[in-house]
Order: sequence, then C-alpha cells, then structure tokens
Amino acid sequence: MKLELRFFASLREALGVSQEDITLPEAVKTIADLRNHLVERGAPWSDVLGNGKVLRCALNHQMVDPNTALQEGAEVAFFPSVTEG
Repeated sequence: MKLELRFFASLREALGVSQEDITLPEAVKTIADLRNHLVERGAPWSDVLGNGKVLRCALNHQMVDPNTALQEGAEVAFFPSVTEG
C-alpha cells in the first residue's frame, strides 16, 4: 500500500521532514500499525512517535482514531497534541 505522510509543527521539526511517500508492508493495516511501523525505524522516529506520545492523526483531512483502516493512496497527517504545539 502506498501513502503520503505529512508531519506538522514540532513533529516536523523533530523528524526533519514535512512529508514522505511510503510503501507499506501488507501487515500494516491501521493508523496504529503505521505508527508502530514508523517507530521501528529507530531514533528520531521512536522518540517522536513512540508509545506514550500523545498525537492526533488525520486520514484524507479527517481526524481519525488509531484503529482506523488505511486506504491505498491516502494522505495521513500526524499532529502534536494541542499542548505540545
């Protein structure tokens, strides 16, 4: 599955990237799976997206929860919590 990822605010700054096109393995089916897949890259991904980090996520411009299924060609955006800027 191919997706377009976007990172905003402090996430963008910490990762050093604002967007990325990615091809995912078949096992990655949900937003939570995607986040875990990115964390497996190691630092700084694990520091920024790891467990315990409060993030918001949108799929095709709609806010979604971690159990939301991914869709081929979708845009997935990650945002820091409101308090983190």
